[in-house]
Amino acid sequence: MTDQSDAAPAPRGTTRALGGMILRAGRGVRWYLTTLMGDHAYRTYADHHRAAHPGEPVMSEREFWRQRYADQDRNPGSRCC
Repeated sequence: MTDQSDAAPAPRGTTRALGGMILRAGRGVRWYLTTLMGDHAYRTYADHHRAAHPGEPVMSEREFWRQRYADQDRNPGSRCC
């Protein structure tokens, strides 16, 4: 049986690479969850509206969410809840 103190530590590059992989995975999970929950929906709408309809006013975030939820209530489609 080998003693843990006899084991050589992982090379520094390996530890750094593993840390980078974990960080990227965490960022990917965060992006997925925020996109899934609609956190970026207003920003996406506002960016599109400004590009497609320059000079026209953009709805406030509050108006956007009210309209979005009203549209979902009128047209439930396929969704979980």
